[in-house]
Amino acid sequence: MAQPLMPHATASWLVDNTALSFQQIAEFCGLHILEIQAIADDMAATKLTGRDPVRAGELTMSEIEKGQKDANYRLVMQKGPDQLRRTKGPRYTPVSKRQDKPDGIAWIIRNHPEVSDGQISKLIGTTRTTIAAIRDRTHWNISNIVPKDPVTLGLCSQRELDAIVAKAAKAAGIEAAPDTRLEGDREALIEELRAQRDAAARRVDEVHADQSSTFGGATFQDPFKKI
Repeated sequence: MAQPLMPHATASWLVDNTALSFQQIAEFCGLHILEIQAIADDMAATKLTGRDPVRAGELTMSEIEKGQKDANYRLVMQKGPDQLRRTKGPRYTPVSKRQDKPDGIAWIIRNHPEVSDGQISKLIGTTRTTIAAIRDRTHWNISNIVPKDPVTLGLCSQRELDAIVAKAAKAAGIEAAPDTRLEGDREALIEELRAQRDAAARRVDEVHADQSSTFGGATFQDPFKKI
């Protein structure tokens, strides 16, 4: 169910200006009835400035009158608030990660030179001027730029990077090379598992050896074992 754009402020206005029940206001605003009670008792954490849903076009006076006459009536919103949609433009990058952009750009330029500046700009969320400066090594901070995988840096997802690289390779007529990034990790993992298995086997042998030396090498037969 659609809710008003500012539910708490709208609830405050309805409490002060109508005879609607707390339950009706709570259902219309998408709030808990105890929140409405707190607003009515001036116990809310902050003093709210009421927002008129009638002037906002979210509720009509006829709806309010229906609700005031029937406590069981559920208010119907006239129209939902306008939803903000992301417009086309540079990708948004959190402030904490913006300093990593040059490193990610340098990595793409070094490992995937077929990717165009426009594609990098869209993927990383930067300007073509910055990309050109890194390509030409005229960037003001070029001495401190270290190529790093943009996926590892959190600047894009692996799927997005793979899609851009595949598209650029196709446009350039380059056959996509098989992804061998995990081969070394796989081999290292296998070796580690083998080492763990061998170590466990050695520990078992050591325990058996200790038990044999403790009991003088005597062999004990299980008394419950059937002959």
